[in-house]
Amino acid sequence: MKYNKLPHTDIKVSEVCLGTMTFGQQNTEAEGHGQMDFALDNGVNFFDTAEMYSVPAHKETYGSTEKIIGSWFKKSGKREKVVLASKIAGPNANFGYMREKLDFSPASLHHALDNSLKRLQTDYIDLYQLHWPERKTNVFGQHGYKVQDDAWEDNIHEVLMTLDGFVKSGKIKTIGLSNENPWGLMRFLEESKYHNLPRVATVQNPYSLLNRQFEVGSAEICHRENIGLLPYSPLGFGVLTGKFLNGIEKHPKARLNLFPQYNRYSSEQSVAATRMYNEIAIKNGLSLTQMSLAFINQQSYVTSTIIGATSIPQLKENIEAFTIKLSDEILKEIDEVQAIYPNPAP
Repeated sequence: MKYNKLPHTDIKVSEVCLGTMTFGQQNTEAEGHGQMDFALDNGVNFFDTAEMYSVPAHKETYGSTEKIIGSWFKKSGKREKVVLASKIAGPNANFGYMREKLDFSPASLHHALDNSLKRLQTDYIDLYQLHWPERKTNVFGQHGYKVQDDAWEDNIHEVLMTLDGFVKSGKIKTIGLSNENPWGLMRFLEESKYHNLPRVATVQNPYSLLNRQFEVGSAEICHRENIGLLPYSPLGFGVLTGKFLNGIEKHPKARLNLFPQYNRYSSEQSVAATRMYNEIAIKNGLSLTQMSLAFINQQSYVTSTIIGATSIPQLKENIEAFTIKLSDEILKEIDEVQAIYPNPAP
């Protein structure tokens, strides 16, 4: 396992990050504990969660993932061996059961962080992230920004001031963004630069062979400003394993069968692109899973790739893919498919 530093910190994280959003819904507490044991035993020291997990989000399962991680910390005594990331839910979701107002006001930030710490049974979080922008900007399934009226007023200075208080009190070590676009990244950097406030270390956005929109704008910011990308959904809800090419009905326990609303990676164009990517992988003696994850891992601005699994065999296969390096010829063939089907799964 290779390790990278979270930018602007001395915190070393494995190039594989264990995504945990299935804990508490698709995975039981015991299964979640098993995945964390296996991940740590195989060099994965970076775990990512969020207050809203498990997913799909429901009032009945709110905070369930953090609770499972917390019970594992208590049981294993291995909190200090893990770099822990969590997130406060932003307002671009209908989760009113979390608190009276979903925003990044000082009151909401304090409420969210303190409750996450209780569920996680720890007194600090290494990387604390803002899960969605407060302003109306990014939506799953949408290409690009659409101008729209909203009531958002620029409060980024206040948000960073509150987060600065958390850093100084020892409740968090560094900060990150999620589902953010280039303007948001630069706005946070601008505010931290001119007011000596906490600097964004990472951004967690979707990135895969079926969605390379991050490369337009945000990738250059990460490169020039030293921000680490933590890509999620690198296998597109399992689509980029190739297992659905012969029929989704053959996998009744798959996420796409259990939760059909998550269909953004299943368009006609996505399926066609997946078939072409699968042909490239087979021709080069690789599985599509291996090629898909290796492609992400080879991007210089990626700090750690978030992988999620519902079983140990899946987790094992995913971790092992990070030993593979793709040739220039394979990368060229991948780009040729991207040119035919550019970002079919926004």
